[in-house]
Amino acid sequence: MIQSMTGYGKSVIELPSKKITVEIKSLNSKNMDLNARVPSAYREKELFLRNRISKNLSRGKVDFNLFVELTGESSSSTINEAVVKQYMGQLSEIADCNASELLRMAVRLPDALKTEREEIDDQEFQKITEAVDQALEAINAYRTSEGAALESDFLQRVKNISALLEQVIEMDPQRIENVKERLHKAVSELKESVDQNRFEQELIYYLEKYDITEEKVRLKNHLDYFRETLETHNSNGKKLGFISQEIGREINTIGSKANFAPMQQLVVQMKDELEKIKEQALNVL
Repeated sequence: MIQSMTGYGKSVIELPSKKITVEIKSLNSKNMDLNARVPSAYREKELFLRNRISKNLSRGKVDFNLFVELTGESSSSTINEAVVKQYMGQLSEIADCNASELLRMAVRLPDALKTEREEIDDQEFQKITEAVDQALEAINAYRTSEGAALESDFLQRVKNISALLEQVIEMDPQRIENVKERLHKAVSELKESVDQNRFEQELIYYLEKYDITEEKVRLKNHLDYFRETLETHNSNGKKLGFISQEIGREINTIGSKANFAPMQQLVVQMKDELEKIKEQALNVL
């Protein structure tokens, strides 16, 4: 079962004095590209959280956000009384103001408030870790759902290419006869006697040059392999990309050898379906 690299997961936890929200978003990327926004109070735990996310998501351009909203009365900031009193004393010497006005001005000056660094509570961080796990579970469920939609689209595209390949196979005898007729006509227009044995040898050479038997077999095998890869337990977008390249190589070779307009039209349709597969394969984990 394949998974998409596109996903979104969110989890919210309510603590006695805080509301903590965890959001994880991901888009397609060749490798793991994790961008984390964590409040400074939790910065020491950022590496732990990064490793936990990377282990669960493996690939994609991932944005991880940890939001903390204070809902209680507790605050890590307090008034620095000594500094504020010193400011008020200095201000009273240069300004004719009452105490309230002096205080209003003093608290706006540098260092009027002091913030004490809070230690991370183990139980609180355990709750945050659980919230991260819930968000990861949600984003993986999202990725799986998106992957199911991608798989359905892939199977339809592969089915379309297979149907076009069957038309190519049915058309091939007619194409060969067309090549023979054109060669015969070209020779007859020379109005010169031609050695029949030499002509037959040249005809065999050109028929071998235009033969697409191997390409038809390989293309069918690549399409079957693509389907088998979709059914494997682990999602492997890179592998699907490699198989798509091989499918494209065989389609291009058939097109270059076709030398027959109706078959080349089928090749164009196959290329169109393959381009859609390649585009979607970039989103597969």
